Amino acid sequence: MAIGTSKRISAASARAHTRRNKKTNSSNLPSGLLGTAIIVLFIGFLFGAYQAIQPPPPKICGTPGAPPITAPRIKLRDGRNLAYKEHGVPKDAAKNKIIFVHGFDSCRHDAYIAKTLSPDVVEDLGIYIVSFDRPGYGESDPDPNQTGKSLALDIEEFAAKLGLGPKFYIIGYSLGGQIVWNCLKYIPDRLAGAVLIAPAVNYWWSGLPANLSSEVFYQQKLQDQWTTRVAHYIPWLTYWWNSQRWFPASSLILQSTDLLSVQDKELMPKRADRNNHVAQVRQLGEHESVHRDLNVAFGKWEFSPLDLQNPFPTNEGSVHIWQGDDDLIVPVQVQRYIAQNLPWIHYHELQGAGHLFPHADGMSDTIVKSLLQGK
Repeated sequence: MAIGTSKRISAASARAHTRRNKKTNSSNLPSGLLGTAIIVLFIGFLFGAYQAIQPPPPKICGTPGAPPITAPRIKLRDGRNLAYKEHGVPKDAAKNKIIFVHGFDSCRHDAYIAKTLSPDVVEDLGIYIVSFDRPGYGESDPDPNQTGKSLALDIEEFAAKLGLGPKFYIIGYSLGGQIVWNCLKYIPDRLAGAVLIAPAVNYWWSGLPANLSSEVFYQQKLQDQWTTRVAHYIPWLTYWWNSQRWFPASSLILQSTDLLSVQDKELMPKRADRNNHVAQVRQLGEHESVHRDLNVAFGKWEFSPLDLQNPFPTNEGSVHIWQGDDDLIVPVQVQRYIAQNLPWIHYHELQGAGHLFPHADGMSDTIVKSLLQGK
């Protein structure tokens, strides 16, 4: 009897135990699914985020689905091509050979100095000017490893293969002017003289007083403060930063008219011919052109212009900076400081001038004569 009772109790107990286990297992199952779902969603988020910050592959002129090749090009030693455009007298008859370096969001057609130079000056001084698409712009192949130094070395090789002789002049406008600093640093022996027109500045150059750097940095629009911070500290995020739609990106990329001074607005009609080629500027991809420009301009430099020595100690050449005092893109205060600390610089400050002053009547003649004739 006792044994039978014991068995019945054991059976009931077993059934109850089974029910408890089933209840326990059923309550754990949704929890396990939830955990799995969270992990899957997190992985999906990471993958989506990674995809969002990756720029699309660049287009290469002449390949299927890419823009055609319409300009003459020079092939560099690493296989990349630089497209170019010639101006002035024939190269072989030239007395003075000049390379023009275009600015941000521009191309070889935006050789303002060459386009506005008077024919008399061109003929009298025997001037040949060549402009080229910087890597990633127009019809020049992108350079995924582009730096300020690599651009200077590209220019050196480009000049050699184009047959410009042992020395040439260089003129750079805006960001192209900033690149001239790299030429003065890395290829000074190839230069006969140099002009920096409203050259872009890097707020993190060593040698700039902290109060000056802060002053000009915070003169920028808030969106541009953040754009330059990203380009300097986290350049791998530059593509995403300037392609997302949550908040404003670079006002330069957006071509905001807020950056134009009074004089700039008056000179804008003189840039109407850009409508003929503006579609070519970013045709290889925005990341390969304007985004890389931001990283090169505001990234970490190997040197500061303030560290440079006079490349022409016996006055066999000269270096000039031209700057408008009402430039809303490039701060005049930095140019003044650099000119004060590099006494070998010929500094020309234009009262009431904005960023587009090279378009003003007669300005190109004045700039080129000061370089070639010391006037």
